[in-house]
Amino acid sequence: MRANLPYARAGQTIGLLGGSFDPAHEGHAHVTREALKRFGLDRVWWLVSPGNPLKAHGPAPLEDRLRHARALIRHPRVVVTDIEARLGTRYTAETLRALQMRYPGVRFTWLMGADNLAQFHQWDKWREIMQRVPIGVIARPGDRLSARMSKAAASFADAKLPARASHRLPFATPPAWCFINIPMRNISSSAIRAARKAKS
Repeated sequence: MRANLPYARAGQTIGLLGGSFDPAHEGHAHVTREALKRFGLDRVWWLVSPGNPLKAHGPAPLEDRLRHARALIRHPRVVVTDIEARLGTRYTAETLRALQMRYPGVRFTWLMGADNLAQFHQWDKWREIMQRVPIGVIARPGDRLSARMSKAAASFADAKLPARASHRLPFATPPAWCFINIPMRNISSSAIRAARKAKS
């Protein structure tokens, strides 16, 4: 650890899965295990964010979300972190800048669900993100078509790796992205929150 940040050495491949994790659920864990396998990653770090700039309402307290996420996924190659709170970053592009400065030689890959690719062009400095790190896109139920037809997919069509080459993604020079289909579990944080609210 450096300043309470996770340890990584030059040459390692680290997948970054960002989000509010409000709450973390088995779908996140399933995507993470598949990403480790399909992209050949050494580790995956969950970046539990202080808040999502695209969401109008704030999430549950960060400490509660971290505690729940750590209880949910107990995997030797997965680290649940509050990196963005520690770095003071709010947007993915600035988080990546800060991580690449602090971890020279580490090969980061940004991981996202296909639903995020569909609205990726709304993210702050999304083109910079594509130019900074390879991106692994994991298909979720109902999001495949909108993701494939998205502005980001069209803008970076020439940078797409075939799914059969997914293990090469962490070593590809950005821009590079790969879309994989995996057996999915149709569960979402918003559905869990709605169910909890209905019970209360």
